[in-house]
Amino acid sequence: MLRLRLDKFISERTDYSRSQIKTLAGQGSISLNGEIVKKTDCKIDPDSDEIFVCNQKVRNDFNRYIILNKPDGYVSSTDNNDGISVLELVPPDMKTKGLFPAGRLDKDSLGLVLITNDGALAHKILAPKNHIPKIYIVKLAKPFQSKYVDLFWNGIVLGDGEQCLPARVRSVENCENLAFVELHEGKYHQVKRMFAAVDNHVDKLMRISVGGLVLPEKLASGDCMELLHKDVENLFRPLDFDRFCENFFSQFSAIPINK
Repeated sequence: MLRLRLDKFISERTDYSRSQIKTLAGQGSISLNGEIVKKTDCKIDPDSDEIFVCNQKVRNDFNRYIILNKPDGYVSSTDNNDGISVLELVPPDMKTKGLFPAGRLDKDSLGLVLITNDGALAHKILAPKNHIPKIYIVKLAKPFQSKYVDLFWNGIVLGDGEQCLPARVRSVENCENLAFVELHEGKYHQVKRMFAAVDNHVDKLMRISVGGLVLPEKLASGDCMELLHKDVENLFRPLDFDRFCENFFSQFSAIPINK
């Protein structure tokens, strides 16, 4: 049976440092199976013992998977020197050490960001060989043109000569300035640069899916929710692009970029 030091267990599953944990224990703010503990070097069973810190239960599971509906103005980075990090939006009860956004989303873009401390999962998602598809809905400065479908599928050549992988794009019925885009790669500002290459401009962009993981309609901008393991597995079950787009507006009553 694996046993861990209490301070190590708490430190790995919360945002508290070892010194903070020691101070909290001295203040009587940590309990083990209902009993206040003053020393944090005791050994505990991480699978069965119940630990509370400041009246909040410390979860037994180590890995954390959080879906964020990113608002405008936040950076997909762990470094606040780049701007206000998306990690600032994670509520205290979801925080743990080592959280990071698994993939980029531009500062002025909206929508789905996966935040985790599972490096192996992030590597699997971001590995080019896996080509996890991502679907975006974009608001264009000029009306969508049917020629975009073939141009995107044949691989757009960007303004600097860089070649894109085949991508899918389709218009939104009754909204001439909205479009869906599905990418299998993640070049810098790719969606914006692709539309610039066909003489259009992206006014606003929102990511609505990664693999088969779809941004929940009820998740408000700036809010987070934790994912179950079965939801995490959806990352590797790609959506049928056309069917998803056709049914999108029956599931989402309002799109924040269509303003």
